[in-house]
Amino acid sequence: MSFEVIKPGFLALIQDLGRFGFQHMGVTTGGPMDEHAFCWANRLLGNKLNAPQLEITFGQLTLKAHDNTCIALTGADLNAHLNDKKVHPWRTYQVRKGDTVTFESPISGLRSYLAVIGGFQLEAKLGSVASVPREQIGGLTNGESLKVGDRLFFLSSRDLPHGVAPTWAIPDYQAPLELGVMLGYQAKEFPNTELMTLLSSEYEVSQNIDRMGYRLTGKPIRCNRDGIVSEGIAYGAIQIPQDGQPIVLMKDRQTIGGYPKVGSLSALDTGQLAQRAPGSLVRFCMSDIAEAEAKRMLFNKAMTSR
Repeated sequence: MSFEVIKPGFLALIQDLGRFGFQHMGVTTGGPMDEHAFCWANRLLGNKLNAPQLEITFGQLTLKAHDNTCIALTGADLNAHLNDKKVHPWRTYQVRKGDTVTFESPISGLRSYLAVIGGFQLEAKLGSVASVPREQIGGLTNGESLKVGDRLFFLSSRDLPHGVAPTWAIPDYQAPLELGVMLGYQAKEFPNTELMTLLSSEYEVSQNIDRMGYRLTGKPIRCNRDGIVSEGIAYGAIQIPQDGQPIVLMKDRQTIGGYPKVGSLSALDTGQLAQRAPGSLVRFCMSDIAEAEAKRMLFNKAMTSR
């Protein structure tokens, strides 16, 4: 029971929630760029939240089903079709043997998630199947993106009632995005005027974005220090290199770095940034740990309630 890759797309990677406990060895966490969309795909199917899925970036992917199954699509609208019928994200679909699922070009957002009942079946490496191409770990083959002829195996399953995510859970990836910054201990190295610049300016998502980091362009931010002794880097950390242009560190970030960090975004906010294409505008606002924790608790409750 499997999907066969007919057309591999721009970047299609197997992901679970990530690989934890190995950053001291230089192994990054990996995992879904948009955790909100990933978890909702498993939630719609009644899967465990960590069940492996396919993260599809920019589309151009075609899969052929060799058995019946039920899938959930969430995240970006990549103009997906089930055979010749347009299908929309944030809902489930029955797939029959011989059906094709195709993803074309982005309409809204960048990354779509495809889950199957029970999750895709493959061997874990260091406790996870998350694909990290740079580190050659996870996925089907050394963290690589899918290739023509690859098979994504799944378990036999029954038909499920049609499922749809509630309206309040579906983000608008074209709406203005405001990101909450939790200031870190290095924030004192930035003059107050520079912090105000960060919090009162628009920044544009540049062309230099990937699973390691999102480079933004806008008014530069000056730090009183050129660098720091290399230290561990959290997911969502906002580095300020010498050119003053913020870099938000993403799932496949390096485990240590030496640029000053003004603070960090929450995991959920960072996931929303990961759905913005080059040219999108974002703003930063002040946040704190208590606010981020409250949002996280509400999200966790939504994922575990039935």
